[in-house]
Amino acid sequence: MLRISILALLSMTKMAGAVDLKTTVLGNPTAYIPPQCYTKTEDAAGEVHNPCQTCHTYPRHPNYVRDADLQTEYAFPGPALENPWRNLFVDRRAAVAATQSAEIRAYVRQDNYHDAAGGIALAAKLADPPEAWDANGNGEWDGYIPDVQFAFDEEGFDRRPDGRLTGWRAFAYQPLPGTFWPTNGSTDDVMIRLPEAFRQSADGVENLSVYKTNLAIVQALITRADVAIEPTDEVAMDVDLDRDGVMGQAEVVKFAFAPLDGITMHWAGRAGVEGARLAAGLYPKGTEFVHSVRYIDPTPEGIELAARLKELRYMVKTDWESYADLEETALAELKEDSAFPDRTKQFFGSSETGVPNTFGWRLQGFIEDATGDLRPQSFEETVFCVGCHGTLGVNDDSTFAFARKLGKDAYRGGWYHWTQKGLAGTPDRVRADGSGDYAHYLRTNGAGDEFRANAELIEEWLEAGKLPPEKEAALAEDIGPLILPSPERADALNAAYRMIVRDQSFTQGRDATVAPVDGTVWREVEQDQPTGIEEIAQPWYKRR
Repeated sequence: MLRISILALLSMTKMAGAVDLKTTVLGNPTAYIPPQCYTKTEDAAGEVHNPCQTCHTYPRHPNYVRDADLQTEYAFPGPALENPWRNLFVDRRAAVAATQSAEIRAYVRQDNYHDAAGGIALAAKLADPPEAWDANGNGEWDGYIPDVQFAFDEEGFDRRPDGRLTGWRAFAYQPLPGTFWPTNGSTDDVMIRLPEAFRQSADGVENLSVYKTNLAIVQALITRADVAIEPTDEVAMDVDLDRDGVMGQAEVVKFAFAPLDGITMHWAGRAGVEGARLAAGLYPKGTEFVHSVRYIDPTPEGIELAARLKELRYMVKTDWESYADLEETALAELKEDSAFPDRTKQFFGSSETGVPNTFGWRLQGFIEDATGDLRPQSFEETVFCVGCHGTLGVNDDSTFAFARKLGKDAYRGGWYHWTQKGLAGTPDRVRADGSGDYAHYLRTNGAGDEFRANAELIEEWLEAGKLPPEKEAALAEDIGPLILPSPERADALNAAYRMIVRDQSFTQGRDATVAPVDGTVWREVEQDQPTGIEEIAQPWYKRR
């Protein structure tokens, strides 16, 4: 059996702070395969658990990555058979127990994004980047410079200190089941920004009504559904938004996309005048996302986003890929995997400019250094992110959150930041089969995370691995009690993750595990080893 490379072993033994931001050599050649993929889906009693369905499923076109079969087998290339994510097997229990609650809470409540004057500390540092960060050696930072202020108005728009828009808009969403539940380690948020033309009227003047209309059109395209909007003057937008044949007041953006029958949608404002390309399931070229991953703050009012960021993740759509382009890329990867099963994926880019994902997007990120300040992610740390925002069946144009945005019945129509209203009170998403999304995950996984390491959740929500009817009924009304940890668990997870930060061992895994997870995670697997899952779970959305 192939063993992990010497380079990977060297990567695992790096000392704290010794992160090379200029190298493009992967110590772990399969850094794009996340730790969750090594889960033992069959337990000691022979019971089968299926957390795999969250990512590997039947896609919605134009995602042509049909990977539902990965629910049933560990289809790894040879170099990935030995689990490289060694942080999963570190015993942090003694160190976590010795961490004082007051001390770790003080740490997570320190804002490492803004400076003392309220400016963006990382942006100021990138204006004259340290030599170690300047991967191409030209004396300038050529990647994304963080510009989110995290100052949101009543409609979720981010604003500069002088009141001007940054273009970013926060939205609320149901977190993907498992890892992204706060009870499993982190709080987070997501913001979207469309290109300048989508924020302007036909004459090139910034226009908030046009921007809100185009964001609603994007939402309709990604969700493949009608989207309710505030009463909007269709004449001013120059678009028949509700498709009733009359240019009047619209209260809905009607989804319609059948180009072979001459049926399509149109952008408002300057983007419409310029004929910006549009297709169901795709964002326009130039779309940006920012995703902050944070510690958990247990306050007297409840669990909240911590001021301290673990990571700031960024992605931008740099190229328009047609349906044919996307299908060709997916088929080429399938052919490559079939013809050369031991060949690992190849990635290009750098820590400075980010890493392309082959589907038209470029990803970049920033993460804590050993002292807790944000630094650029290394090339390898960024490849880790590309693994999920790429060839996965669950993705919608390489993204997760926006397709799960809360709709018209939610607070402010789902356009708000979690600091304005938290997750408590959010109902479970209704699946295409009529069941609750989170309830389905608990039933089919028999746990609340991939590693089945969240004993607190299992004890509170499951009885002999089953979800009681009364618990499912409560979940249908409010997901908060399920996905938010107790203050004690929040402290433990925060302390465990900070140990990884101090070690700067992100290339060995970023999961805030307290105890080793040998009981539920493989250290080594056989190629194409069966998972024990025999019935492939259907996705939450309706298959077309």
